[in-house]
Amino acid sequence: MKKAFSKTINNSPPLIQASETLIKKIDLIVIHAISLPPNKFGGHFVEQLFTNQLDVSADPYFQTIQDLKVSSHFYIDRHGEIIQFVSCLDKAWHAGESFWNGRNNCNDFSLGIELEGSDHTSFTEIQYSKLNLLIACLSDRFPIKDIVGHKDIAPNRKTDPGPFFDWSKIKK
Repeated sequence: MKKAFSKTINNSPPLIQASETLIKKIDLIVIHAISLPPNKFGGHFVEQLFTNQLDVSADPYFQTIQDLKVSSHFYIDRHGEIIQFVSCLDKAWHAGESFWNGRNNCNDFSLGIELEGSDHTSFTEIQYSKLNLLIACLSDRFPIKDIVGHKDIAPNRKTDPGPFFDWSKIKK
């Protein structure tokens, strides 16, 4: 039995088996960056956002995102902890209005990985290490063709994972 390397946060039972059609449909990984409040690291605000438990009174910025409905399959914090919020067999709402290789709505065929970070700060070595481990595991299960940034699928709306993300450290 393999040891799990991520903590799972959800209230529903895991899906035991998926149809091959669904598994073949997932062929894209989208890498994001997030920090809450912006450019501040640590704490549990990102986890609270992805579990719809964010206290909007905790920071003035949170009032501007209080109606945001987003989720991600995975989150990797600055210390390399991986948290899974959504089963890979379920759709997460991470891509928004998006387009890749002739297809709209990237949420329908992608897995989202959020890294704790921003457009103004380098990512940590342990984040790259854990990201590569996660990508390898996902690629063993799904026919991943491309690994892209949020900016690549929504270029007029998004900039993440940002200019400090070092793509040369990603093992495809």
